[in-house]
Amino acid sequence: MTRIPTEPDPTDTRPAASGAPPRIGALDAYFRISARGSTVGAELRGGLTTFMAMAYIILLNPLILSGPDATGARLDHAQLTTATALAAAVTTILLGVVGNVPLAAAAGLSVSGAVSALVVPHTTWAQAMGLCVVYGLLIVLLVVSGLREKIMNGIPLPLKHAITIGIGLFVALIGLHKAGVVESGGPTLLSLGPAGELTGWPVLCFAVTLLAIIVLLARQVRGAILIGIASGTVLAVLVNSAAHLPAKSWGSAPPALHGSPVAAPDFGLLGRVDLFGAFGGKGLGAISASVAVFTLVLAGFFDAMATIIGVGTEAGLADARGRMPGLSRALFIDGAGGALGGLAGASGQTVFVESATGVGDGARTGLASVATGGMFALMLFFAPIAGLVPVEVGSAALVVIGAMMMSQARHIDWGDRETAVPAFLTCALMPFTYSITAGVAAGVVSHLVIKAGTGRWREPGALMWVLGAVFLVYFALAPIKEWLGVH
Repeated sequence: MTRIPTEPDPTDTRPAASGAPPRIGALDAYFRISARGSTVGAELRGGLTTFMAMAYIILLNPLILSGPDATGARLDHAQLTTATALAAAVTTILLGVVGNVPLAAAAGLSVSGAVSALVVPHTTWAQAMGLCVVYGLLIVLLVVSGLREKIMNGIPLPLKHAITIGIGLFVALIGLHKAGVVESGGPTLLSLGPAGELTGWPVLCFAVTLLAIIVLLARQVRGAILIGIASGTVLAVLVNSAAHLPAKSWGSAPPALHGSPVAAPDFGLLGRVDLFGAFGGKGLGAISASVAVFTLVLAGFFDAMATIIGVGTEAGLADARGRMPGLSRALFIDGAGGALGGLAGASGQTVFVESATGVGDGARTGLASVATGGMFALMLFFAPIAGLVPVEVGSAALVVIGAMMMSQARHIDWGDRETAVPAFLTCALMPFTYSITAGVAAGVVSHLVIKAGTGRWREPGALMWVLGAVFLVYFALAPIKEWLGVH
C-alpha cells in the first residue's frame, strides 16, 4: 500500500530553491495531486473508470424506485433517471471539491431497496423522500458532533483491515453475481451459473474483459481497468449486434443505442418532499416512521463508513493507525448526500464501493471525483449512452478490485485468535449476508465480547460499547419491530 508523502503547504508562495522542483499550479495545489504521488491524467482516468463501473445506477435505480406508492401512483421513468444522475453528480463533485477524496456517491442500493420495500408502498412519494432527508440530516448531526469520526477512529486497526478485505470479497461477489458466474436459487446455495455451468454470450464478454484487465495489470499498463472496460463494451456491442441477442440475455439494458443518444432532462421530482408527513396519521405513523429512519441511518451510516475505510486504505490515504486526513469533510458530504438525494427525488446518496475501481486505476485525490461527477452531469443529457456499458463488462472490474483489496490480509495477525475471530466474522459476513453493515456489526460485537470475556472490558472504551449496543439492536430489529407492532 502506497503511503502519502509529506504534503507541501499550498499557501507557500516563496520561489523554489535552486535544484528544487518548480512550484506547483493551482489545480495541483488545491487537490494535492503531486503530493499524493499522482498526476492530472491519472486522476481524470481514474474518475472515468469509476463512472464506467457505476454508470449502471442510472438505469437500475429508476427500476428499483418505480413501484407504486400508497396512492397507487407510479413515477415517471425519465424523471427518476434525471433525479438519479443529478443527485449523483452534485454529491460526487462535492466529495471531490470539499473532501478531496477519490470517492463517488450515488443512490445507495441498500437505501433505495429499503425505501422501495419498507417506505414507498405505505406512503406517498413525497413522504418517502422526506424520510430520506430526515435520515440524511441525522447523519449530518452525527458528523457535526464529531461522533461519526470518533466511531471510525475508535474501531481497532485489525478490524479496519478486515473491513477492507470484507468489502473486497463483497465487491467480487457482486461482480460475479451480476455477470452470471455465481447464481443462487438452484439445488445448492450458490452455483456456477444457473445450473452448475456457464452459459450465454454476456458471460463470455465478462470473461474476456476480466482476463484482458488481468493481463494489462500484469504488464503494468496505465489505465488497465479503463481500457479493459472500454474494450469489453466494444466487444459486447459487436456480440449483441451479430448474435441478435434478446434483451433479457443481459443483466442490464442491451449494449445498443435505440433512438437518439440525447435525452432532455426532466426535473419534475426536484423538491417534491413532504418532510414529516410520514410520521403523521396519513403516513406510516410515528413508530413505524421512526423504525424506518433508524433502518436508513444504519444502512447509510455504516455502509458508507466501511466503504470509506476500505477504499481510503487501498488508496493509501490512511495513516499508521488507520485514520484519514480530512475525514470529517468527506463524512459530512456523505451524510448530506442522504438529504440531497431526497430533495432531488433519487433516495439517499451514499459512497459507492465501485470507487475502488478508480483507485485501482490510479486515482488518489478529489479531482477524480470531480471527473466522475462531471460524467454524471453529462448523463443528464446523454443517459442512453450510459446504458452502453453492460453490467457484465463493468462487473469484471469489480472482481479485479476485490482481488486487490485482499492484500490487506497481510496486516492481520491470524495466529492471534482475539484478533482473527472478529476479523474473520467481519470479512465473511459481508459477502455471505450481502450486507456491509452486518459484517461491521459482527466484527464489533465479537471484539467486545472477547474483551469482556477475558476481563479487559475497559479497553474498547465507552463509545465502542455504545456502538455494540446499537448493533445488538440491529441484529434484534425483527423481534423489536414485532414487539412494537410495526409491520
